[in-house]
Amino acid sequence: MAALMSLPPMQLLVLAQGTAGSLGGSAACLPAAVDRLAHLLGLPVRTVASGADPLKVMAQLSRCPDPWLAALPLDPGLGLDSGGHWAELLGAWRQPSLLVLDHAQLATGLPAAGTALLQRWQVPLVGLIQWGGPWNPDARRRDGLPWLGSLGGQPAELMDAPGVASANDSDEGLGLRLRRRWAQLDRLGVA
Repeated sequence: MAALMSLPPMQLLVLAQGTAGSLGGSAACLPAAVDRLAHLLGLPVRTVASGADPLKVMAQLSRCPDPWLAALPLDPGLGLDSGGHWAELLGAWRQPSLLVLDHAQLATGLPAAGTALLQRWQVPLVGLIQWGGPWNPDARRRDGLPWLGSLGGQPAELMDAPGVASANDSDEGLGLRLRRRWAQLDRLGVA
């Protein structure tokens, strides 16, 4: 636990795919996921305005020495007026990010596509989190994606794979996996 205490402050941008920051168009929205994660991790929430200049947003976030959690209110694959897109900018700034996916999006290629987009632009991807719905550990294991667990979901049976969220896991387990992943990113010089 002492190793976790000496890490740089956790500064995470939370991403979602879809329109206007919605998670799969469902009633659950990105701000609700961010609030829950902020409470879980004990981090203050920073605001990113959807119409703000992307370079100014990244400069402001990077100047903040304290820990924070912020939601990007736009799909990271959307184009920017200046060219490129948010994923490219996040990779250039080496901004550690979480990708939150609504359970309805799991029936699509969005988890793999979002992961591939972020990896393509070398965004330090902390992991994927499912929002709502039942957690299916076998299906998430078969995905081969860096799932950390779920928030707002319904429990199912326990998983055996180390480091992968079990369905019966508490929010504290998800918080621990996030902190461990942050430590891994720090060892890689990304955090």
